[in-house]
Amino acid sequence: MIYDPLVDNIIPSNQPYPDSAWVSEEKKQYPKLDKDVETEIAIVGAGYTGLSTAYHLATKYQKNCIVIDANQPGWGCSGRNGGFVLPGSGRMSAPQMTKKWGEVTTKLIYQEFLDSVNAVDELITSGIDCQRQNGGYIKLAHKASKLAPLHQQLVEHSSTYKDAIIPLSQAQVKDEYLGGVKSAGGIYFPNAFGINPWLFCHGLAERVEKQGVKIFGNTPLINCLDKQNANAKQHVLFTPNGKIHAKTLIIASNAYHPNKLFPILKNKTFPVISSILVTKPLSSEQLDLLKMREGLMVMDTRPMKYYYRLLSNNRLLFGGRGAVTGKRANHKKYRTILENGLLETFPRLKSVEVEKFWSGWVNISYDDYPRIYHDTQQNILYSSGYCGAGLAFSVQAGKRLAQLLHEPHTLPKLPFWQSELKTYPFPTMRRIALHGLYALTKLRGS
Repeated sequence: MIYDPLVDNIIPSNQPYPDSAWVSEEKKQYPKLDKDVETEIAIVGAGYTGLSTAYHLATKYQKNCIVIDANQPGWGCSGRNGGFVLPGSGRMSAPQMTKKWGEVTTKLIYQEFLDSVNAVDELITSGIDCQRQNGGYIKLAHKASKLAPLHQQLVEHSSTYKDAIIPLSQAQVKDEYLGGVKSAGGIYFPNAFGINPWLFCHGLAERVEKQGVKIFGNTPLINCLDKQNANAKQHVLFTPNGKIHAKTLIIASNAYHPNKLFPILKNKTFPVISSILVTKPLSSEQLDLLKMREGLMVMDTRPMKYYYRLLSNNRLLFGGRGAVTGKRANHKKYRTILENGLLETFPRLKSVEVEKFWSGWVNISYDDYPRIYHDTQQNILYSSGYCGAGLAFSVQAGKRLAQLLHEPHTLPKLPFWQSELKTYPFPTMRRIALHGLYALTKLRGS
């Protein structure tokens, strides 16, 4: 059982980190807020988005801000994901973006994705130790009909980004990258890399604190309201042991805030569980059967996709869809489903011993792409809707949130910050529909 944003009204605080493969050492515990405070900008969420926003507000704009989190940095998705640093976010392919927005805008979007990977790279290079693994990333066509659309994605960008994506035939995948998996080919992103996402989040938090930003952990937001005073509209954020008065509110909780907490986001997000398992170290014989290039990360084209990478300690990380509700997130049924998916993907392995299993929420937007939005009337900003592909993009989103607040005219003309998230129609039906989608996918066997 894990906290459920569509069921629970408050995020539980003082919660331990999940028993993941990432949490390997003691990190700083940030104090809880224990008095009333005033600040120019209050940021809710100490994950990548919130911390990156605070970092750029402090370093570029010299703005006073504080960050609060119901638990500690990296407790949410920023410490639970698979550690894939990739160019992308949302669920739209390059051909879909071109059809919707045109070729020029699509190329600008892809440049933003590349910049997001560079943003993570620069932070790591400046001194954040997060067990970086270079090895690139393959988007794998799990059947022949999926290969042409992948190669079309390459064509969409080839004139501008010649070294960003490399087409791979079925034989190339088998001989050079991943011999133990059936595929029809794919595309390879050589500049993508893997990290320990939890360590990266804590490294970013330390960087933020050094800029004079106050981070408060174990400080859940119970309620918030607007208050008109003599000077300006103020937000009042209520926490168990103190209130925060702020001129500007930035919501950086993505999938983790309770659905009714922020009216501006009510029913505009859909938290969906993704689960991950990590095996015990593979033997030399198993590694020979796997035939996987060191450091390689892979995601396939299934509707309910799998993603996997070989960690530096020869443990295999394997992720995919999880339960529908938080109550059943850690049920053995869903661990078994994921174990079966691993063995279906790597039939040569026959069997593996699983050492870790954990789950977390990703946030699906209604129209499959994220938003970085500023409601200037309420003076509320948010970034949300990464659709399970948010590690690199959320770091870039923090930069863009700070820019949207202080220099919106300097933003590139992209659809991400030109509208707010769309409201889900029939929101109470979201999970019923998800159950149906999982059942249909199982029936089709894809």
